[in-house]
Amino acid sequence: MTATPAKRKAKLPSQALLAKTFHWVNIIALLLMMASGLQIYNANPVFGGRAGWDFPELVLLGGWLAGGRAWHFATMWVYSLNLLAYGVFVFVTRRWQHRFASSGDLKALRASQNEKRKNFAKHRLVYTAIVPVLLLAIASGLAMYKPAQLHWLAALFGDWQTLRTVHFLTVPIVLAFTLIHSLLALKVGNLRLIKSMFV
Repeated sequence: MTATPAKRKAKLPSQALLAKTFHWVNIIALLLMMASGLQIYNANPVFGGRAGWDFPELVLLGGWLAGGRAWHFATMWVYSLNLLAYGVFVFVTRRWQHRFASSGDLKALRASQNEKRKNFAKHRLVYTAIVPVLLLAIASGLAMYKPAQLHWLAALFGDWQTLRTVHFLTVPIVLAFTLIHSLLALKVGNLRLIKSMFV
């Protein structure tokens, strides 16, 4: 018996279990890192010195500086190792051929009349552009985590304030990526595509 058009339309796209797991772990770890990172920020704001603007307790995790650091550094390993595992997964399964931008995507953005093709190209460009930002977030975070042992890494950022500023600014960029990534997924495959990644 064949499925009716309504049933075919309601069926969610198929997603690999590992891909779903990576996305869930990524989102949970990112939220925990942001909340604990803001707890650290409040102890010594990056902007404005100690008199700088504080974030409300509602969005903080850790209770105090040491607690925020403990949560942040513990979750950092989960986040980083999850990204590494996802990178290996994308490489082994050859998903990189469909995830990252190519010269064909740039050509499609300039000349294609196919709106769906252009949306795919935008998606892959955004997906590619976030990679160096994530690497910068991890590198700057590690430099602050072990400044003595990784002094050569910290030195690449110049001074401590620049290092803190760079690390902090990667957060809104990652949030912007998440929003754009979701909006482009909606354009390409509507809400069913996003739902399929988490259900």
